[in-house]
Amino acid sequence: MSPSIDDWISQVEAAWIRGVSKQAIAKLIARKRLSAREIGGRMLVRRSEVEAFVPMPIGRPRKKASPKKKTARKKQTD
Repeated sequence: MSPSIDDWISQVEAAWIRGVSKQAIAKLIARKRLSAREIGGRMLVRRSEVEAFVPMPIGRPRKKASPKKKTARKKQTD
């Protein structure tokens, strides 16, 4: 079943749904995180994709902790 025109919304509507700016939606489209289609000179995105969108965590991923090596303790002499 092909999506109907009602399934597509403008960038402004998508921004309102997500609580972000229109520019943020445009960046997601440019990065191919949201699919878009140009209809009548306007970029439209699928409502279902906008509602189901899960943002990636912010920042650089943490390195996995390497196992700590046990070091031999030196005996103290008095």
